[in-house]
Amino acid sequence: MEQDRDICREAERSIIKKYRKQIWRKFTKAINEYEMIQDGDRIAACISGGKDSMLMAKLFQELLRHGKKNFELVFLVMDPGYNEKNYDMIRHNAEILNVPVTFFKTEIFEIVSGEDMNSPCYLCARMRRGYLYSKAKELGCNKIALGHHFDDVVETILMGMLYGSQIQTMMPKLHSTNFEGMQLIRPMYLIREEDIIRWMHYNELQFIRCACRFTERLAAGGAGEGEAEVSSKRDEVKTLIREMEKKNPSVAKNIFRSVENVNVDTVIAYKKNGIKHHFLENYDR
Repeated sequence: MEQDRDICREAERSIIKKYRKQIWRKFTKAINEYEMIQDGDRIAACISGGKDSMLMAKLFQELLRHGKKNFELVFLVMDPGYNEKNYDMIRHNAEILNVPVTFFKTEIFEIVSGEDMNSPCYLCARMRRGYLYSKAKELGCNKIALGHHFDDVVETILMGMLYGSQIQTMMPKLHSTNFEGMQLIRPMYLIREEDIIRWMHYNELQFIRCACRFTERLAAGGAGEGEAEVSSKRDEVKTLIREMEKKNPSVAKNIFRSVENVNVDTVIAYKKNGIKHHFLENYDR
């Protein structure tokens, strides 16, 4: 028990001290710059059990401890069908890091694994988000927080261009279209994944990597063609960015900034509120 308290104290101390610049300041900067939290908010910090969401939980605790925001927190863990080992690891990490989690169970993995499709990740993500919104609203929350980080954003931008023929980004916050009054926020938006990994290793913590059944099947060589393709695309983009950064360390930052510096006057076509506009509409005006 005392050892667990020491682990927790050091994990908290390292956020504020050793990784203050790389993690804590970027966390608070994202919250302030994108106006993610308002007084009176009740936020469901959604924990998958991985390194990103567990760090997010600790960051929120530190914000309540040191910040000036008048808001409430619920630490929400949805069990979409974890195997026993992953479930136990999530519960163990929550205990040693002193994160008071609220568990609730769904059958998402069972439902999605029974579907024959080329985009299982898309369906799974939509279902997970829907269940999280619903449970958070039931608990009196008006926002859910997800642990997506800077590299998730950059990879999403590049994947959209290379495989989706579109320029779009993962937004720092969103209004829910299906749950009135609910919002999604991503407070880890400016934090690099490599710094999250460094924090994890420094504190000798271990988290679940991916509890997805498709990933397990892929590792075992039993995944379908569509499932393998989804996984490989993100891995390819992650590797591509990593290789480019060896020659130009600013590559990821430049990709991120590119969607902040869009010059509509030099874009052939764009969509606004679902309506497509073409440069020829105003060319001779």
